[in-house]
Amino acid sequence: MNTKTVFIGGGNMAEALLQGMVQSGEVDTASTVVTDVREERLTELAEQFGVSTATDNSRAVDGASIIWLCVKPQQMESVLTPLKGCAPKALFVSIAAGVPTSRMEEWLGAQTRVVRVMPNTPALVQQGAAGISAGTHATPDDIQQVERAMRCVGKTVVLPESDLHAVTALSGSGPAYVFYLIEAMLSAGADLGLEPQQARELAVQTIIGAGKLMEASSDTAAELRARVTSKGGTTAAAIAAFDQAGVADGLKHGILAAASRSRELAGE
Repeated sequence: MNTKTVFIGGGNMAEALLQGMVQSGEVDTASTVVTDVREERLTELAEQFGVSTATDNSRAVDGASIIWLCVKPQQMESVLTPLKGCAPKALFVSIAAGVPTSRMEEWLGAQTRVVRVMPNTPALVQQGAAGISAGTHATPDDIQQVERAMRCVGKTVVLPESDLHAVTALSGSGPAYVFYLIEAMLSAGADLGLEPQQARELAVQTIIGAGKLMEASSDTAAELRARVTSKGGTTAAAIAAFDQAGVADGLKHGILAAASRSRELAGE
């Protein structure tokens, strides 16, 4: 592509996006710029991908077609306010949780095209899940462009911005829930005498395999679980203990709490 692409912020997620887009040919490194306040980080990314780097955001976005905002939510206002009017034709894409497109449009100026993306950390290994929502002035072509880019690092769904709180709670924070489960599995494995590396391999592959099995199946999660749960067997004993401890209710309560916190951060 001959369009100029700018990444503001050179953290892990920016690196994941850049890697996926470069490998798929979605971006041309010769016309891609990454900005960050850390000179050493910019040097790393320049050496890794062959992109240009800068520390001045206003200069970097001049002439840009698409600008990826890969900064923390609390930094967004201070980053965007100086960019007002600097790239009037550019599409701005934010991956920051809890910052509504309306607020970004206010900071950047009227008629600015903004798209919000809620990715998750498995994008680092091209296995991410992302929700995508359009701002007031973003076009269907803008959404398609962002979808195409995000598919370089995983799967996407397009939905109303009001649903991004649910996406944040379910998949945005979701990897932490899986790691939380694995922590418990590894702890149990240790109590049962397994070597740590053996337990890790078994637990991780079980999670991967279960996900792949559900992906390939048309059955519900409950139906797949029932297939493994023989009456009076070992799995049934585990599920009964989970139910007694309120594991399912606890997980659901946690996800709802994450969504509530997302709304609070958005000022809703």
